[in-house]
Amino acid sequence: MKSSAQPSVGRFAGISLACRRSERLVFTGLDFAVESGGALLLTGPNGSGKSSLLRLMAGLIRPYAGRLEWNGAKLSGDPTAHREIVTYLGHQDAVKPVLTVAENVRLWGGHKDGRVETALAAMGLVDLANLPGRFLSSGQRRRTALARVIAAGTPLWLLDEPTVGLDTKAIAALETALAAHRETGGIVVAATHVAIDLPDAQSLDLSQFVPQNFYDEAVSA
Repeated sequence: MKSSAQPSVGRFAGISLACRRSERLVFTGLDFAVESGGALLLTGPNGSGKSSLLRLMAGLIRPYAGRLEWNGAKLSGDPTAHREIVTYLGHQDAVKPVLTVAENVRLWGGHKDGRVETALAAMGLVDLANLPGRFLSSGQRRRTALARVIAAGTPLWLLDEPTVGLDTKAIAALETALAAHRETGGIVVAATHVAIDLPDAQSLDLSQFVPQNFYDEAVSA
């Protein structure tokens, strides 16, 4: 069923981006643009910079060159605005063991409009809402982390290997959540080695932006 909510306006773009890690350029000359309701799938071999790009998009690291924009405005000039539009999920679930599932979800801004309940239902966690994090399986922790993304209510989701630890049913629930987010104008950027259903997603192959000497130096190291 289509959502009746009006799509929010958003355009996320990167211009001439470069990322440097230690003494090496991970990628350079990278451009992308994703419109409201769109999705961008990051591809490329290990070491091509998918995780680094997601961290850069999230504002956790600064670009070595180039800039990120939201609706044409440079994000580096307003870190607060950057934090307000993005929710990032990395490899670590970061589920606090002493808090219940519901309390973990609530930490990520799920204080309004029934967001916690909606997020728990979306990831099949209602029956586990009062269970402390220390008792969760790896798949349950991942579903809790994904529920936090849903509850945060931001227009831009950045997901690094979101399907890790998920079974087929949980992946289907994630795909439903991604579709619902995009229907209301949200944007998804994801890196994954497991196929997920992201209709009409753009694909960005980071190997096209890796300086040749990065691989040469890695081989000779």
